Parts: sequence; C-alpha cells; structure tokens
Amino acid sequence: MSAWSDRILNEFTPDISRLWIASDPDGVLLDERLLAGLRERGFDLLPFEDSIAFRAEYDARYRSEWGRGEVGPSKALILLLRSTNISELPWDYLKNARRVSLTLADLFPMLSYPVIRQIDPECFDDLYSVQNRHAPQILGESATKDFVLTHIFKFNPHLIRRSEDLWREILQLHYRNSSLPYILAEYVTQVLSDVSDFQSLPLKELFTSKAVVLRIIQGAWRLYLAGHGVCEAGEAKIPLNALSNNQKIPFEHPDIRVIISTMFYEGSLHPLVASDLSPALPDWVRIGVVQDPLTMLNLVRDGIHGISQTLPNSSASFRDWISVAQKFGELLARFYTLTSSHAMELEPAMKELQFAADNAIQQWVGKHYADLASLPASKAPVMVHHIPRYLSMRRLSCDDRTALLVFDGLAIDQWVQIRDALAKRNPKIVCEENACFAWAPTLTSVSRQSIFSGMKPREFANSIDSTGAEPAQWSRFWQDQGLRVGEIFYRKGLKHNDQLDDLAAAVTNPNTKVIGLVIDTVDEIVHGAVLGKRGIASQISGWVDSGFVEQLLDLLLCKGFDVYLTADHGNVDATGQGRPKQGVAAELRGERVRIYRNEELAAETSISAANAYHINMTGLPEGFLPIYAGGRTAFINQGDHAVVHGGISLEELLVPFVKLNYVS
Repeated sequence: MSAWSDRILNEFTPDISRLWIASDPDGVLLDERLLAGLRERGFDLLPFEDSIAFRAEYDARYRSEWGRGEVGPSKALILLLRSTNISELPWDYLKNARRVSLTLADLFPMLSYPVIRQIDPECFDDLYSVQNRHAPQILGESATKDFVLTHIFKFNPHLIRRSEDLWREILQLHYRNSSLPYILAEYVTQVLSDVSDFQSLPLKELFTSKAVVLRIIQGAWRLYLAGHGVCEAGEAKIPLNALSNNQKIPFEHPDIRVIISTMFYEGSLHPLVASDLSPALPDWVRIGVVQDPLTMLNLVRDGIHGISQTLPNSSASFRDWISVAQKFGELLARFYTLTSSHAMELEPAMKELQFAADNAIQQWVGKHYADLASLPASKAPVMVHHIPRYLSMRRLSCDDRTALLVFDGLAIDQWVQIRDALAKRNPKIVCEENACFAWAPTLTSVSRQSIFSGMKPREFANSIDSTGAEPAQWSRFWQDQGLRVGEIFYRKGLKHNDQLDDLAAAVTNPNTKVIGLVIDTVDEIVHGAVLGKRGIASQISGWVDSGFVEQLLDLLLCKGFDVYLTADHGNVDATGQGRPKQGVAAELRGERVRIYRNEELAAETSISAANAYHINMTGLPEGFLPIYAGGRTAFINQGDHAVVHGGISLEELLVPFVKLNYVS
C-alpha cells in the first residue's frame, strides 16, 4: 500500500465496530483502490443516498444477520455520507456507529482546497506523496495550480512558447488518457494567451477534450499529406476546414511523430485512403496512409501484438480496462474490414488475443467488479446504472434537454463502425467517446433495466426477468429529480426511418425535457446472424447507409437536446458446447449464461457442463445465481456457431458511452 492508502485505511479497523459512519463530502473513499483495500479488511461500503433504500439493505443484509450471531456479507459496514452534516442521519445509526471524518482540506493542508477538489481522485496517491516532499509551506490557488501541473501532469505552461512544445504536451496528455480538469485548463489557457501563434487555437478544449484534439489532428494530417502530394481516394471528399480549421501541426518533430505513429497503430487516428503516393514520401508517414490492403493488414497485425503486450492484470484499474476495450474495439472494427483471405491469416492471432483478454478480465472481475457500483459518476459513468445519475448532474450544470439512446446489444467495435460511417456522411458530428461496464450477467433484462432505472439489479428483483418495467422506472427516476410526468418520454422498438415522424412530435414538444430511446436494430441483426460478427458488420453498414442513425441524431440535436449513446451489453462469436440437461430448471436461459434460483442446480450445472463457471456478484438479487459458459462457448447445440451475449468477456462487458454533438 502507498502512504496515501495507508493514511486513509488506517482510520478503519473492523473489530472496533460493526457500523461506521464516514463523513466524506469530497468522496475520498470512492476510489477503487481504497474500496478494494477496505474490502480486504472486511468492510463493505454503502453510500447514504436514499434513507429508505439504505435502511432496507442495512436491515435485511447486515443487521439481521449480525443480530443472529452470523458473519453476514462482511465484518463491518461503512455508511458513506457525502456531507459534513452527520446530524441528518437516523438516531440509531448515530448511537451505534463509530465516526470518521475525511476531507481533502485536512488531507492536503498545504494546497488550495478549491483546486484540489476538482482533481481526479486517481491523482491523489501521487499528489499526497509530492505534497509531503515538495510543499513545505501553504500554497495559494495559482501556486497550487502550478504545483499540480508540474508534479502530476508533468509540464510547465510557462515554458511553452513554440508550436512543437504545445502539441507535444497536448498529445502526451491525451495519450495517457489524463485530460486536464477544467480549472487547470482555464489557467493554462490564461498563461498561454499572450503567445501569438496559439491565439487561433481552442486551447481550453485542446486540454480537456480528446475528441476535439483527434478531430483537429485528423484534419491537419490530411492537410499535411496534401502538402506532400498525396491524393485522397474517393469522390466525396470532406473539405479540409470541416475537420481541422486548417491548423498546422509539426508532425515531423521527433516527439510528436512517435505519438502520432502509435495513435495510428492503436486506432485513435485513422489512416487516409490514398489513390497515389509520391516516392519521396517519408517512410514514417506511410503508417497514416492506406493505399493497398496490405497496409491495413499490417496495422491490424501490429494492433494485435500491441494489445497482447499491454493487457491489464488482476491489480489494474477499471480505467485500464476501459482504455483497452476502446483500443480493442478499434482493432476489431479494422479486422472486419479486411478481405476474407487476410482475415483468415490473422484469425489465429486474434482468437489467441480474445482468449487472453477474456481470461484476464474474468480474473479482474472476480477481484474488483464489486467495487465499481459504488464509484462516483460525476466525471463519467463507470457502470451503466450510473448513467441516469450522470445525466441528471449534467442537466443541473448545463444541459436543459437530454436524450439517451440505448442501442441494444451494440458492442464497442460495432459502435466504431457506426461512428466512422457517420463521420463520412456528416462531418459536423463530433463524438466525445468513453466506455463503461455493463451489469453481469450481460442480459438485456438485467443490464438495460439498470440503465433506465438507475438502480442495481438487486433493487429491481421483482422485474429482473423482463424489460416491461422500463418506462415506469425511467419516469420514476426523473420524477425523483424534480421533473413532471409530461416532461419525460420513453420509447423502444426504434429501427426504421418511417418511425422518426412519430418521434418528432415528442422531440418538438417544448415541454419534453428528457428522452429515453431503445434502438434495437443491432440486437435483431445479432440474433439473426448466420455469418458471425463479420456478417453483422456488413448488415450494420447497410443499416447506417439507410440514414436512420444520422436522421435520428439530426432530429434531436437540432431541437437542442444533448445526446448520449450507450448500450446494455455487447456480443461475441461463440461455439456451442451443448445444452445443460435440466429442462426448465433455469429461470433465465441465455446462450452464454443460465440463471438458477437453487444452489444445488447451479452447482450441478457448473460441474456437469463441459466448460462453465460461477462468479459471486454483489448487486444481484438474493438467490439469483448465474452460471456462465466458459471461454468463447455457449449453451447451444454442440459445434453450432452463433453471435451471443450474457457472459463475461471484453466484448460483452464493456459498452460505449458517447456524447454526440455538432461541431460549432
């Protein structure tokens, strides 16, 4: 453990008390490493967000078992209160609990609290260490900003005066997936405002938004190649200023060149399809140009090797898995564009990578998945049930009208395909891309209900076997946030252009404030697939070409909605291992998972099935016992092939979470 973790965890000793109250207004404990450390010490943590929900879970799962002299789910429970007003808690909690107070002002006494409270908790470990070594006196707000930029983000804005210095820092920042907090981006913009070469740049957005950076780089790359005589293939070329505002980036600088090359390998940047190349074109530039199928083949081969070497281990952060899932999605999308012969050449390596990734994430899930549900959603949702809460916070801060599009069954690689097609059809669309974890088992009735209810599956146990309660759950959530029934809209079953006219009435109604839509075309394609995910990619391409997605986004964006897109689960190619021979014993029967209410039957299936396993999942209802098909197998006829979902794999468990907008 680090000095930071020890400082926090040493406050908690389970043998002292069963119930603890942590007054934690800054969410210090809501860090996955600290949550894992608390779990190792025998603690569970429950945020006190709804007094009735907390009371029900506390009484049913903890106090009743402790009262009978049983161990219960854990040795001790921490009630997490996101304020300092402990007096608002029920009297019996206050009487029986041991209290701990944690604030960033106390933990970082040498640094400015208004600055520190906007820093990502992921940085606190390093920040606590450097504070103790390099901050011998109390620092003011500006000095704290310089201190954090220097010691955490590793650059000094006062030293940036050349274009290559600026772009090197921007690229290194976003390549590490560590964009600046808004308060620091404003400060850096102020420091750089007197440099004439930077005054035409959207500096604040460049330091906070990876989407803006990639968009400008992609356009600048086209401008750079045009200057080297590279002719872009295709008739419908996007005007250069639609992507880059004609910004010039010093691509030939060694520091910048290395990062740009890596981003092309990993799929963050997309090579230009060219019809002609000059013999004088430098070799390093060719990684960003596709002229023949061999170029894409080599990119995919290098991508497989790169991800294989950097797969997270069981002690990794959830952010590491999100990053890998996005890179893997880009890689798979490229893989499905290869010719059949080239795909067959790389198929063994791709299957080996998928096998390794699935094994790694299953081990990680067994150790860390239980902590994800308690993590804060203020910056971005970590799990799908965080999404409504995140949207609610966004509405309070800046978004008046919000639309959530749930593409049922959409894997990240299929989102990449849709995104790239949209970029060609309408270059004004910009995507702020992220990803989050679906609920396991990755069944629609489990994970999609979590999205629309904002609840863990344990909290909708009575409806967990269907999606019929979604409209009421969506409405109830937003009514709890202060909206009226007439301001809330939900619709499912969207898939065709002719349905958009009916939808327009709700969109144009000025009273409509939040919209939840289920687009189930991809799920229908998946369940009818006979040619695997490669065949699905072809069908999705035809669907996007129909204009449905583009027209849906245009309808919402033009009416002032902030539009977010996600999915309830992904999908995988799988091979049948046979069906468990238990008749109707399983209450929910997915191709990749079977749900049992009887422990003996669940154990029997996990033992008798050729390749099956069980993982205990906190957050599922009592007596809800999933048995998963192992590897890339499914509970279907032996040897049959299908595209399925329900299991725990990188492609099923990580789903896209994207904000879409029109570029200004």
